[in-house]
Amino acid sequence: MSAPLLRRLPTTLVNRIAAGEVVERPASAVKELVENAIDAGAHRIAVTLKEGGRTFISVVDDGVGMNAQELQLAVERHCTSKLPGDDLTHINTLGFRGEALPSIASVSRFTITSRPAGADSAWALEIDGGAKGEPRPAAHPAGTRVEVRDLFFATPARLKFLKEPRTESGHVADAMRRLAMAHPAIAFRLESEERALIDLSSAPPSLLEDGDAARLARLGAIMGREFADNALAIDANREGFRLTGFAGLPTLNRPTSQHQYLFVNGRPVRDKLLTGAVRGAYQDFLARDRHPMVALFLDAPPEMVDVNVHPAKTEVRFRDAGIVRGLIVGALRTALAAAGHRASTTVSDAALGAFRAHTGYTNALPMGGGWNGSSIPRGLAEAAAQFMSPFGAPSARVEMPSGEIAAGNYPLGVARAQLHETYIVAQTDQGVVIVDQHAAHERLVHERLKNQLEADGVKRQALLLPEVVELGEDGARRLAGRQVELAEMGLVLEPFGLGAVVVRETPAVLGEVDIQGLVRDLADELAEMGEHLSLKEKVEQVCGTLACHTSVRAGRRLTVEEMNALLRQMEATPHSGQCNHGRPTYVELKLADIERLFGRR
Repeated sequence: MSAPLLRRLPTTLVNRIAAGEVVERPASAVKELVENAIDAGAHRIAVTLKEGGRTFISVVDDGVGMNAQELQLAVERHCTSKLPGDDLTHINTLGFRGEALPSIASVSRFTITSRPAGADSAWALEIDGGAKGEPRPAAHPAGTRVEVRDLFFATPARLKFLKEPRTESGHVADAMRRLAMAHPAIAFRLESEERALIDLSSAPPSLLEDGDAARLARLGAIMGREFADNALAIDANREGFRLTGFAGLPTLNRPTSQHQYLFVNGRPVRDKLLTGAVRGAYQDFLARDRHPMVALFLDAPPEMVDVNVHPAKTEVRFRDAGIVRGLIVGALRTALAAAGHRASTTVSDAALGAFRAHTGYTNALPMGGGWNGSSIPRGLAEAAAQFMSPFGAPSARVEMPSGEIAAGNYPLGVARAQLHETYIVAQTDQGVVIVDQHAAHERLVHERLKNQLEADGVKRQALLLPEVVELGEDGARRLAGRQVELAEMGLVLEPFGLGAVVVRETPAVLGEVDIQGLVRDLADELAEMGEHLSLKEKVEQVCGTLACHTSVRAGRRLTVEEMNALLRQMEATPHSGQCNHGRPTYVELKLADIERLFGRR
């Protein structure tokens, strides 16, 4: 049997193969076309879809435009104006390979119409499944319009993999939002079936003078006002890299990581290194199934990053990944520490929402002072009933200090009461603060453990009677294998027969502690970490497990002096606005909000 003859593939087939790498779905085509518009200096970009982009995509911009000769070149493979020095190590544009237009045109019915600023007329060029026509005069304002009809008609197998129009429109919207975040000076609009999915105005010149303000306004328009109100500014440098952007407080978190946006030199990317760095920075503040909201912009020296490692340009490779990871983790942790005891406003909003009516209002008798017979929100009335019932045991107590303290002197106010031996109620000059005493003390102990560990080791206290903990063979083996590291963290234990350990010393800062529960939780933590990781690499989780077993727990009655001492420690301790799992340690209710609940405002 003779060997098959080698032959050169037809140009149209080559382009369709290339399109399979670049154009995965309608969102891929829109991303490439919008990036071209951004590179062309557009101030306004409008995208229109039909059937999720399957039958029609239109991208219109007011960029520099092209003449007839440039149009013909623009749809040829590897023709670009974006590499003037043919240097792939210095890329300063979103596109650079010259593959987008010919790839899209090879699998669709494609029309591009363009007019340079100041030109007398526009020119249009049509390509049908890769078969290119000739430029012809057309009517069009300055800028470029690209229309893509019947995407993938030339490669019908790809059509089978497309999802429902609504799903495909969602992917397009996500791609456009990511690009819009990095370019607040450009207006973006997306319409699908005559419905606006995105309508973002360009930032006014006055706002653009302050780059951070313009960026935060755009991020707020996309990620929500909650993010804008609870975002921490990031600005850090390391060895030629600069990281800017905004990161949400830990108490503003989500069940997935889809609200994490990362950009490298203005390019939206999905990079495991970057997402891993974000996770590492927040691991001390969030449970494993919760994720922070962030939008980070990394400016890197072009020669230190390779953006040409993925056909869709969504991944990058750094020459020194360690510098980048360290910069992200350090910058985020610095910002979180600077936030002090601050918690997100969403915590207070949620608390107020719990008081507001869900099914209407309950009537109430007018109270003293001419209350005008306003009604009490049902949620508040039900909560109040617990305290007013003559048949129930008292659920709140008030203790006043011997010397009155001015509430306005302290951000978290002055303790006025303890509810259910779990919650501290404090008065501030602007309202009321309610503190979860166990969650707050857990964070304080956690931070103290970390500080001691970083200084000269955690102080230990010997047990009068060593305690034996039964774990099973695997758990006992894991703990025994970490004896030295655990001792550095204040927990001294050793093997005790088969499947058990004996605990001889515990961290002094914990006071009285449930040793059985503590040791079992640590064994579970180590099982999840994996044997290959150093315990010090996971010090936050271990400190968190130790702190969770602190002696000040829900159900313990505190004196007013103890309550105030806890409040003052919270004010002086970084990250005290949330426990180790990202839950808030306190809720603040402004007096104005409380007055609105009672119809006073």
